[in-house]
Amino acid sequence: MAAAASIAVLGDELMADATKPPPDIQKGITLETFVLEGMRSETAATGAFTSLLNQLGTAVKIISARVRNAGLADAIGYTGETNVQGERVQKLDQYANDVLVNVLERRGHCRAVASEEMAEPLLTSRAAGARYVVLFDPIDGSSNIDVGVSIGTIFGILRLDHERGQTTAEQLLRPGRELVGAGYAVYGSSTMLVLSTGLDEGVHGFTFDPSVGEFFLSHENLRCPEQGTTYSINEGNHAYWPEPVRRWNTWMKQPGGAAARPYGQRYVGSAVADAHRTLLKGGIFVYPTDDQNPNGKLRLLYEANPLAFLFEAAGGTGTDGTRRILDIVPSSVHERTPIAVGSNRDVEAYCEFMQGKR
Repeated sequence: MAAAASIAVLGDELMADATKPPPDIQKGITLETFVLEGMRSETAATGAFTSLLNQLGTAVKIISARVRNAGLADAIGYTGETNVQGERVQKLDQYANDVLVNVLERRGHCRAVASEEMAEPLLTSRAAGARYVVLFDPIDGSSNIDVGVSIGTIFGILRLDHERGQTTAEQLLRPGRELVGAGYAVYGSSTMLVLSTGLDEGVHGFTFDPSVGEFFLSHENLRCPEQGTTYSINEGNHAYWPEPVRRWNTWMKQPGGAAARPYGQRYVGSAVADAHRTLLKGGIFVYPTDDQNPNGKLRLLYEANPLAFLFEAAGGTGTDGTRRILDIVPSSVHERTPIAVGSNRDVEAYCEFMQGKR
């Protein structure tokens, strides 16, 4: 009887354990499986958004392959053209832009795209079910291409209302809080895709395994630390910064106080790489206004908004120094903005300097 009772108790314990999901139950699943499971949890899902995310994953794989052998595939160097931003177009810029456009034109889910490399948004589908717009910087960190430093791709996704009629550039001028998804890829020691499908849906990181050709979930539910120990800014622009930025920069280097000062300085020169490090390890990444860039350097729609969206979804903050990035209503497709993203405490301190509180 005692043995039978013990077996019964053991059975109850096993049943109880079976109802508890093991830790990291999703870690290691593919990107495709991850987005499919997300679709199944939404009763009204049609599969279009899921398909769009998988298309973006495919585009990133293709771009990653070219980045890996750029020196052997005549993908390094200047095309001889200048884009609408007045910047020299690199061969890899053009290649990545073409890949994203060509991939997103398939399946009829993407209504239009807007890119750093195109003067105007491009209508990619007239299909009745094409309700999404993808805004992207095909290669962020172009100046680092030739020297093998980490570069990346940044994108944001908007959903269009069909009742608005014909798709126009003005319909894309919406604040970042209306994004339905955002992400970036980092092409570095490994290729990593960081993705969020909503401010309340968390941020997840997928690492590409070239041996099997798949992205696998490697960083589940990323959270930006509340405070970090590093700051990232181009100190070569110090002489051109507004006075509040210079005072903040000096304060960050001074020892003492409750903050982790002096902070270490880290700067890659690719916004996506500096933001990625900050997201994972905490701290702050700043690209302020300066005498050479009075409106800021990063583009609001396809750089600042996606990055701010990801930081907020991961528990961090994104601001221009006085306003929440995601609340800014853009006036043009290629509008620029100053930006600071990172840990809540570190961004809060930066804003206090920008607002004259320190």
